[in-house]
Amino acid sequence: MRYSEFWDLVEDVFGARMGKVLVADQVLGAVGDRTAAQALADGVDPRAVWRALCDAMEVPQDERWGTTRRPPGRGRGAPDA
Repeated sequence: MRYSEFWDLVEDVFGARMGKVLVADQVLGAVGDRTAAQALADGVDPRAVWRALCDAMEVPQDERWGTTRRPPGRGRGAPDA
């Protein structure tokens, strides 16, 4: 997942304002008790940060990839997200 895909999903799933707040303020245990912004800045894979954010916010699996998207990297035999 690219950083741009991460941010597109944040906006699509959480909304522009709330998404920015969550990325900046929500501490995620799955990425070392850091916020998503801190984890990304520290080089954590955006896909791992996205999963951690969705888990923390209890986003259902079928809603994690937004309203019009498939998981990034899916297709042509790519492993499941």
